[in-house]
Amino acid sequence: MTTNATPTAGAQLVAPKDHTLIMIDFQSQMSFATKSIDAVMLRNNAALVAHAAAGFGVSTILTTVAERSFSGPMFTEITDAFPGQALLDRTSMNTWEDATVIERINEIGKNRIVLTGLWTSVCIVGPALSAIDQGFEVYVIADACGDVSEEAHERAMERMIQAGARPMTSLQYLLELQRDWARTETYDMTTGIAKRFGGAYGLGIIYAKTMFGASEGSHAQAAE
Repeated sequence: MTTNATPTAGAQLVAPKDHTLIMIDFQSQMSFATKSIDAVMLRNNAALVAHAAAGFGVSTILTTVAERSFSGPMFTEITDAFPGQALLDRTSMNTWEDATVIERINEIGKNRIVLTGLWTSVCIVGPALSAIDQGFEVYVIADACGDVSEEAHERAMERMIQAGARPMTSLQYLLELQRDWARTETYDMTTGIAKRFGGAYGLGIIYAKTMFGASEGSHAQAAE
């Protein structure tokens, strides 16, 4: 039997309108003990995810734990991307056991969940396994999560993957939302986010545009 290829995206790729992003416990107290990833890189990756989600209009939930009594404020790199959005504060370590968060998830009504936050082995494993158990499709942005050790982070990722979660990275998330450089309405936003938070890749964009006026979408435009 012959299989015919078509120029269409696979169903497992994320798109701006098909999922809810939940950013969990990016707070000072949680980050102090995070050792699996450098704090500067963690903040940068979280900012990249937040600005990507905000720019593409992704349904996003920002949640904290004991914000005023213990864990402190959420990273401003994240809240700056969502000015005026309320943070859902919890007492539960497992976000999925908080009635207010679940009410918001049900209001949004999307079956695909993307998770990121601190710590991987507690605050990400909990909602990931709970959501999968209830029939949700779950993705985890691995390099925008962190834990008290590399061992803790890696074992948590393995546990979630074994349960059916799909891992991805922060830059992958941004580029998967864009997916085609010929999408001119979001091109400048995507490359702008990459230039600010995309590390060496962002530097490459700055160099190419400054020195040569290069554009990733030029090939598609030339063909029209």
